[in-house]
Amino acid sequence: MAKLSSIRLSGITASPGIAIAKAFRLNNAHYEPSPERVADVSIETERFRQAVEEARLELEQIRAMTEERLGAAKAEIFEAHLMLLDDPDLIDPIIENIENESINAEFALYDIARSFIEMLSSMDNELLRERAADVRDVSGRIMSRLRGVSYAAVTAINEPCVLIAEDLTPSDTAQLNLDYVLGFVTEIGSRTSHSAIMARSLEVPAIVGAGKDASGIETGTMVIMDAVEGTVIIDPTDAELTMYQARKQAYDEKRRELRKLLDQPTISQDGHRVELAANIGSVEDLQKVIENGAEGIGLFRTEFLYMGRNALPNEEEQFQVYKHVLERMNNKPVVIRTLDIGGDKELPYMKLPIESNPFLGLRAVRLTLSRQDLFRTQLRALLRASVHGQLKIMFPMIAVTEELREAKRLLQEEQEKLVQEGIPVSGSIEVGIMIEIPAAALAADFLAKEVDFFSIGTNDLIQYTMAADRMNENVSYLYQPCHPSVLRLIHMVIQAARKEGKWVGMCGEMAGDENAIPILLGMGLHEFSMSASSILPARALIRKTSQVEWAGYIEQVLSIGNQASIQQFVKQKNKE
Repeated sequence: MAKLSSIRLSGITASPGIAIAKAFRLNNAHYEPSPERVADVSIETERFRQAVEEARLELEQIRAMTEERLGAAKAEIFEAHLMLLDDPDLIDPIIENIENESINAEFALYDIARSFIEMLSSMDNELLRERAADVRDVSGRIMSRLRGVSYAAVTAINEPCVLIAEDLTPSDTAQLNLDYVLGFVTEIGSRTSHSAIMARSLEVPAIVGAGKDASGIETGTMVIMDAVEGTVIIDPTDAELTMYQARKQAYDEKRRELRKLLDQPTISQDGHRVELAANIGSVEDLQKVIENGAEGIGLFRTEFLYMGRNALPNEEEQFQVYKHVLERMNNKPVVIRTLDIGGDKELPYMKLPIESNPFLGLRAVRLTLSRQDLFRTQLRALLRASVHGQLKIMFPMIAVTEELREAKRLLQEEQEKLVQEGIPVSGSIEVGIMIEIPAAALAADFLAKEVDFFSIGTNDLIQYTMAADRMNENVSYLYQPCHPSVLRLIHMVIQAARKEGKWVGMCGEMAGDENAIPILLGMGLHEFSMSASSILPARALIRKTSQVEWAGYIEQVLSIGNQASIQQFVKQKNKE
């Protein structure tokens, strides 16, 4: 008898696609050891140290594999894990517990790690809460070595499946065999979690934040994951299987059709040309950028040059990286953002003060203006590289005109020094700023007089406008790119730039959002910069959209009072 119904769950699409397969439940089961007295604490201490070294070897192997598959920037995720293995605040108390209490290494590890995890998880600081996941991953890996069991079962998967887990650590995601793992679903997580970012790099379908109900999906259960709509169907009916097999075939065919647009210009239906660029974090990302037909780099996040190391990169090292990116892009525009450290990104070797709210603290241009030594080094490297391509320099987190003027002054000083030294510098470098603070958007008419371009960083602009931490699942519903307040700020920025004859780009996730693209096109956005995998779908959408028609809808869009109604308006107009 045919089954009459199935179970459906909803989650967040982290990486698009459709997968149909039996589920594989990843169970890194929670292990609670009992305290046991040991006769020789020196032997027990040595056993613990050996487990730490074995965990280190595992992590170094995973890091090397990740660097080979995904590039150095993604591999740097594991630097935090390796650093924990050398952290005396974590390791020394465990050894002291073994020696002072004469207890087994498993319980000493469990006791101290649990205290660390509970402490970090209770912090108001999102960055510190994320560290709890790192401690959980590293302590779990050491525990597995002490117990002589496999820590992660992902490497044992040997048949096609949809992977189901409470969460995936970066090391889990890096080890996925994509011949067998057709997609994954996690109970927790967001679009900006490590596993989501790595899923997009791997181009594997992923749904995160599917909730506790996903914990009931058992290994062997047939699952459909629609990571286009963010839906998981458990134990589907025959009719649903037939329907989604057809949808998957159509989706895959659409992806093949998109490849035909690889070398095509991005021109709207009525002949309005815009630029589709890519966001990158390292030179390793360039191959995907080129393969997906980007017309430039709209955001090079230079902070990744500074992360996963023990000291600041010197001028020559930075120069070589910037030169390489400019040359590989073959004179296409490359927007390089100066160092944006702080908020959710930290450099342990700089020993910056711990702030109660780092997203509103000493970060980005605020930090570099206070540390002119490192800022001048980066500016010199950028200026030297400028003769190797079409460089545009962008300052992040500008809030007031005084910050912009000071950054420009330092840039001018370093340029004059290089000229005096006989080192060539391009005479056509454009200088712009990120618009990611509501104050900057509201004062865009003043700022536009001082720059060559704006690039709207919607990830931060949205969270600051809505007063909602985008990494906090409890308020994730407030992270609304098409909320009228956000759209009005964006419209204000574009209009201010237009009056001064300046161009405007966008380098946040919103630039690749199909619900936002027609609105942004109608507002007159010049450049859309996004993840490389979003470029061809965005190009296809723009090519069938009329810029003039959507320019006529903007006043109506801005009069709609909520995101859901705005998105519905877009979908309705696209059907007409």
